[in-house]
Amino acid sequence: MSNATSLRPPEMRYEVLPDRMPPIPEHRLTDAQREAKRDIEAGARGELRGPYWPILRSPGFLKSVHRVGEYTRYHCPLDHRINEMATLIGARAWTQQYAWNAHYGKALKAGLKAEIAHAIAEGRRPEGMAKDEETLYDFLTELLANKSVSDPTYAKAVAEFGEAGVIDILGIVGYYSMLAMIMNVARTRMTDGRPLPLAPTPVQMRLLTPG
Repeated sequence: MSNATSLRPPEMRYEVLPDRMPPIPEHRLTDAQREAKRDIEAGARGELRGPYWPILRSPGFLKSVHRVGEYTRYHCPLDHRINEMATLIGARAWTQQYAWNAHYGKALKAGLKAEIAHAIAEGRRPEGMAKDEETLYDFLTELLANKSVSDPTYAKAVAEFGEAGVIDILGIVGYYSMLAMIMNVARTRMTDGRPLPLAPTPVQMRLLTPG
């Protein structure tokens, strides 16, 4: 068993409630939806999946959201490890199963320690963070708790990432928070059958009684 696997939270047995906005069959797509879907399939993503299925209900919105997502995923100049750590923090804040499932492996591949990801999943402060990771964690946890940050926390973030980097970090968390709200309301399902990675919220699913 790998270290990363052993650090995953224990599997929980839950019944996932029905997807409210599942993939739309091709024959039911409007012309605008078909065009928006083609735009995504022609881009870096290569296919429409996850949160983009519910967003496709509003194809004009999807086109704009897709451009933001392409920037955060493929063009943002932040260290990819920091980008993915910010994404995990946002996913944990919203208990967003799909986003965590999609980005946990990417974060480890980018160099984030499994121990740090596991601590974030459990809602506790990670130990052994690098300086930039600690700055990011303090900045985002304060932001998410207080809806803003203090002068010392802001100054530390700007010193570490620059003003442009701070905006990118806010954009990443804002983008994934928006996707989280959409997927939590739509009850978007994970696509690969993994056990739920995060302790879930009752609104999304109900605990199955043993036996």
